[in-house]
Amino acid sequence: MSVIPYSVLRLLDRLRASYTAEQARSRMSHQADRIPERMLRSPREADAASITSLWRQLAQAGVSTQASEPVLADEQALADAEGYSANIEAMIGTTKVPVGVIGPLLINGLNANGAYYVPLATTEAALVASYARGAAVVTKSGGVTTGLLNEGVLRSPGFKFASLIDAGLFVAWVTRSVDDLQAAAEATTRYGKLISLEPMIDNDIVFLLCRYTTGDAAGQNMVTIATDALCRRIEETCPIKPLHWFIEANFSGDKKASYLGLLTGRGRKVSASVIIPGALVEKHLHVGVDRMMAYAEMANLGALLSGQLGAQGHYANGLAAFYIATGQDAACVSESAVGFTRMERRGADLFVSVTLPNILVGSVGGGTGLPSQSAALSLLGLKGAGHGAALAEVAAALCLCGEISIMGAIAAGHFASAHDKLARRR
Repeated sequence: MSVIPYSVLRLLDRLRASYTAEQARSRMSHQADRIPERMLRSPREADAASITSLWRQLAQAGVSTQASEPVLADEQALADAEGYSANIEAMIGTTKVPVGVIGPLLINGLNANGAYYVPLATTEAALVASYARGAAVVTKSGGVTTGLLNEGVLRSPGFKFASLIDAGLFVAWVTRSVDDLQAAAEATTRYGKLISLEPMIDNDIVFLLCRYTTGDAAGQNMVTIATDALCRRIEETCPIKPLHWFIEANFSGDKKASYLGLLTGRGRKVSASVIIPGALVEKHLHVGVDRMMAYAEMANLGALLSGQLGAQGHYANGLAAFYIATGQDAACVSESAVGFTRMERRGADLFVSVTLPNILVGSVGGGTGLPSQSAALSLLGLKGAGHGAALAEVAAALCLCGEISIMGAIAAGHFASAHDKLARRR
């Protein structure tokens, strides 16, 4: 029996059946004669003319465009093109993602309070149905309790010094100069506030964790511009000169799941919970509380043994659909979908809670002003200024609905049959 893993042997067999060693080497070698003569040229501003120009260039490059251009660059996309200029470069049209809606989702929150109809943009069959079932269960139980617990978007510049002593002297200078640095950062924004400046030394390298509140915006660009101004102020005035520095030194957890984000949060930290009467568990989830608890216990063990950051079922499903529908930065799902789901028996009833420390959403800025996304926020009743915190609480409540539904489906043995029924109608 070979000590080489079967997957390696199988891959080698497939490769040998497809190519000789010489053929594989030829396919994978540098080929100067295949380098295209020119790259696509497009103005930064989008309009109908620039879109048409790009499609013409694609056709000239030998790309088959007959089936794609009428769909992606339809009349509406051409008419609305200029409105997308701040959100995309080299625009060739728009992609239509189907949008479903769930609700009413009753939320009893510090910021979100009322019955919400939540838009979800997805191509995954069964997703909307699952979250709708969760919303029905929590609403009939009296609603979801939500609370925004903390907020602060991080940016983490890094500074390299000649020695550990220089790094320490730099940190000492920063502590004396914090008011000036704060003023430099906040001069770049009407809404951003630098609420924490946390030095972290690793020998001759210093990370500065710059934490901001960002008003109703998610604030990624806001904190980047503010931190750049802070760093340039350091460069101008600090007597201990770094050998070099970078605006983001990969410490903040930007668009990555991290232990730092799990413990201290990056964005808005929200907790949501509900107590579901045992009768509603059985009626809507078709399973008893004891069976739900048995699954929760095993699922938490699975999370522990597999090394999850947190312990939860599928926050990313709901967040991705919610983010796409409402114009959020979809890549932030990678850090937002971290947290903890808990289930406890409360007498004959079932307590379920979720806590997400990194919800990055905004009711203004980014893609929230684009036509479809603005309409989705209007449907939700959370468009524009004053709604950022409420939007984060809705996101957490949505995740709670998804956890209840998927865990109920698995506990009842319906998970596979539901997907077979809803996802195989093609």
